[in-house]
Amino acid sequence: SSGINAESGLSAYSLALLNHVGYNVVDFAKNMLEWMSDTVTKQFEEQRSYPFHFKHLNLCHSLQELEKIPSPYVLLTSMADLSCGFARNLLAVSAESKENCIIVTQRTKPDTLASRLLSNTINNTIDITIGKRVPLEGKELEDHFASIAKKQQESEKMEVVEEGEETDEEQEDDQVLVQRHDVPIPEETHSKKSFFKQHKVYPMFPFHEEKLKWDEYGEFIKHEHFRIEEEPMKEEEMETEKAKPVPAVPAAREIPTKCVTSRIKTQVNCKVKFIDFEGRSDGESIKRILAAVLKPRQMVIVHGTPDSSRHLAEFCRDSKDMGVSQIFVPGIGETVDATSERHIYQVKLKDALVTAAKFSRANDAELAWIDAVIDVQLNAEKEEVAMLEPLTNKPSHVPVFINEPRLSNLRQTLIKSGIQAEFNGGVLVCNNKVAIRRNASGTIQIEGTVCDDYYKIRSLLYSMYAII
Repeated sequence: SSGINAESGLSAYSLALLNHVGYNVVDFAKNMLEWMSDTVTKQFEEQRSYPFHFKHLNLCHSLQELEKIPSPYVLLTSMADLSCGFARNLLAVSAESKENCIIVTQRTKPDTLASRLLSNTINNTIDITIGKRVPLEGKELEDHFASIAKKQQESEKMEVVEEGEETDEEQEDDQVLVQRHDVPIPEETHSKKSFFKQHKVYPMFPFHEEKLKWDEYGEFIKHEHFRIEEEPMKEEEMETEKAKPVPAVPAAREIPTKCVTSRIKTQVNCKVKFIDFEGRSDGESIKRILAAVLKPRQMVIVHGTPDSSRHLAEFCRDSKDMGVSQIFVPGIGETVDATSERHIYQVKLKDALVTAAKFSRANDAELAWIDAVIDVQLNAEKEEVAMLEPLTNKPSHVPVFINEPRLSNLRQTLIKSGIQAEFNGGVLVCNNKVAIRRNASGTIQIEGTVCDDYYKIRSLLYSMYAII
């Protein structure tokens, strides 16, 4: 934030984020401005302020940068379960001091270092396996470079073999291309005359198919396709470049490293706290949302411990407000058949029924209302086929409006038709005579004085529906 409350006591602490990609994460978040809320966008346009512009946060990428931060400080680092990263390495250093405090912000998996640290209430010592990269030396270094040289020789041999194969294929292609023509062959060139009439031959144009090389990573990249041509140097510049001495720079060989692990015992004298920052709903909140808001008819409960999943399933079965018909609590690898609407039949329509149907278009589909009866008949293969036959006396039905037009799209349609339409408190006001709003159930209501504008606006609104 821009300011710190002096009474909170946090002004004496520095704030640091220690991560290998800390700077990149914050920088990428700043570039996602178009995905943020309108309030953030408006704040950026007026004040040029980013929500991820942390004034008091120090970004560190190594332990050496962390040492420059003045103490005391609050350090944010990963991983949360202390399985790897800077958090694991710093635990061995910071756990022995009574002035430090380690805060775990999310529930960890069992048998991890963080879970052992939280459950370690009796014994104050904990075993930590620390990994460290050290450069190769002596025989290991020689063997490493020897294996690299061997791989390079094998790759060079493979390239020589492939170039030889390409040369043979190119020679074969050239021989084929010599025999081709790209002009019509006259009839006089034929030595033999046939009794049947022959048409003139028009061979195809010469075509050479380039052989592409690829491996498991894709097609090989040709560097000459991406090389930027430099501008030709002038004669004076060329003479100046020739006069400059070229220093002999020895080729630097990158020294490889290996990971060496060591197991140490650390005395845990610091405070260890667990503060839930995961943002998950607790059990009571989930029950309240399911019973009062969602009210599902079928449920599949996953991603939980067996005891918690079983408890939630029993609550949903005993709840009178929900009325769940089926509840599935599958285990790991278990398949659940949650298919609904199983009574589906295939029927054929009579031609008279299709002709009399009035179709209305809704998005990419055409819909129609039909009143018919099912008549089971036998086809030529003596199989039963269900046929829909039209009724002689068609009953009347209430028109069905299919679609959910948005008021913003309706406003554009009204403006194109010459009607003034503006939003006022969520209500679309048209020509100061007609008001269109959407109620809590999602239904669109139209109100206004009875006039020509009212009927014109209503017809434009109806045109956005598929009425059957």
